[in-house]
Amino acid sequence: MNLIEMSATAAAAAIQQGQVTSQELVQAYVDQINAYDEGIQAWAHYDPDYALSQAKDADLLRKSGQTTGPLHGIPIGIKDIFDTKDMPTEDGTAIHKGRTPAYDASSVEFLRMSGAIIMGKTVTTEMAVYTAGKTKNPHDPNRTPGGSSSGSAAAVASNMVPLAIGTQTNGSIIRPASYCGVVGYKPSHGLISRYRVLQQSLRFDSVGVFARDVTDAALIAQQMMVFDKQDPAMKARMPPRLLETIEQGPLVPPRLVFVKTPAWEEHADNDIKEGFSELVDALGNSVETLDLTDLLKDVVEWHRVIMETDIAKSFQREYKQGKNVMSSSLQEMIERGQKNLAIDYNDAVDHIKALNTALDEIMSEYDAILTPSTTGEAPLGLESTGSPIFCTPWSFCGMPAVTLPLMQGSNGMPLGVQLVSSKGDDARLLRTADWLSKTVND
Repeated sequence: MNLIEMSATAAAAAIQQGQVTSQELVQAYVDQINAYDEGIQAWAHYDPDYALSQAKDADLLRKSGQTTGPLHGIPIGIKDIFDTKDMPTEDGTAIHKGRTPAYDASSVEFLRMSGAIIMGKTVTTEMAVYTAGKTKNPHDPNRTPGGSSSGSAAAVASNMVPLAIGTQTNGSIIRPASYCGVVGYKPSHGLISRYRVLQQSLRFDSVGVFARDVTDAALIAQQMMVFDKQDPAMKARMPPRLLETIEQGPLVPPRLVFVKTPAWEEHADNDIKEGFSELVDALGNSVETLDLTDLLKDVVEWHRVIMETDIAKSFQREYKQGKNVMSSSLQEMIERGQKNLAIDYNDAVDHIKALNTALDEIMSEYDAILTPSTTGEAPLGLESTGSPIFCTPWSFCGMPAVTLPLMQGSNGMPLGVQLVSSKGDDARLLRTADWLSKTVND
C-alpha cells in the first residue's frame, strides 16, 4: 500500500491492527519530506531521527499491550508558535530565535496523549501576522501558500504529513488551506486551548487543523477539545462529538444559505464568482441566497480595531526590544493599535455578541452558510499572503468554519468552498461539510 496516500483515520486503524508499524509510516513521510521540502520549505524545525525515535517508542508501546490513543503512531506537523518542550519554538521572528520552551502547549500535550508523533515545527509568518515566511505553494512555487499557518497547509498538501495544526485570528487556517487545496477547520472560539501558544488576540485567536478530508480533520481536532482552565475562553463542558456525528450523516439533505458578504463585488475575482454560480446551481433546492450586506458592512473595521489593539498589547515587549528587526508592516500594525481609543475598542467588542445573536436567529433555519474561503486562487509572488477578507466576519464572531477543496481556478490552482455555522455548532458543521464533499465529488 502507498502509506502517504492513506488517510490518517485509515493509517491509525492499520497501526492498531498490526498491518503497518508507526516506523514504516513515519519513514514513508520522512522520504517524502527529503524528496520535496527543498522546493517547498514547509518546515522550520525537522529532525527525522527524532521522529523515527518517537515512532519506535510507539511501536514498542503497542506491542506491550498498553493502551494506545486514536492518533497512535500518526505523524503531525505543529505550527511554530506552539510551545514544544523538545523542539525550538521561534514564532517566525529573529526576536525569538533559539527559544527553547520547557513545556508543551496544552494542545500539543493532548496530541501526544492521543499517541501522535510530532514530526516537526512548520513555518509560520512573522509572529503569525502578515509578513511571509519561506514556504512556497506546493501547486506552484511562484505563488503564496497563504498565511499565517503556511507551513502546516503546505506540508499536508504535499503529503509530508497527513495532519497539521495551526491558528486563526483572521484567516490563517481557512486561507492557506484554500490556497494549498486541503481541508482546513477552525473550531468555535474556546473549544481548543491556546495555553502556551503565541498570543495575538485573546478575543479572536483559535487553534485549527489541516487534513486531507473532513473525517481526518475531525479526528485530530477532537483529541484537542479537552477543557483547560489555563485558557480563559474555555468552559467546562462536554466537547462536541465530531466523529460520531459525521458517521451518522444527515437524516435529510442539509439546508445551506449562500452569503456573498460585503466583500463580494469588490474583492471576489471572476473564478470565485463563476465557480459559486455553478455550485449554487448544482445544489439546486438545497441552497438559498441571502443578502447580509447591511448586517456585516462594518465587521472588517470592528475586527481591525480589536485585533490591532490586542496585538499592540501582546507584542509590546517585542516592539520595545526588537523593533529594529521587525517588519515595517508589523510595526505599523502595532503603532495603529497603540493609538486606538478605548471607546472604539469597547464599541467593537460589544458588536461581537450582538452580531452572533443576529446570525444565530438566521442560522436557526439553515445547517450552514456557504461562502467563499478566499478572493480567488493563491496570488503570484511570495511577498504577500493574500487577503483574509472572506474569513473576517466569522473569525470576529468566533463561529466555526471549514474550507473544502472543491473547485479549481482558471490557472489550475485550488479554490476553497467555506462553510460556517453558529458558534458551538461544530459537529453539525462538519457533518454538513462531509455531505457537501461527497455530493460534489460523487
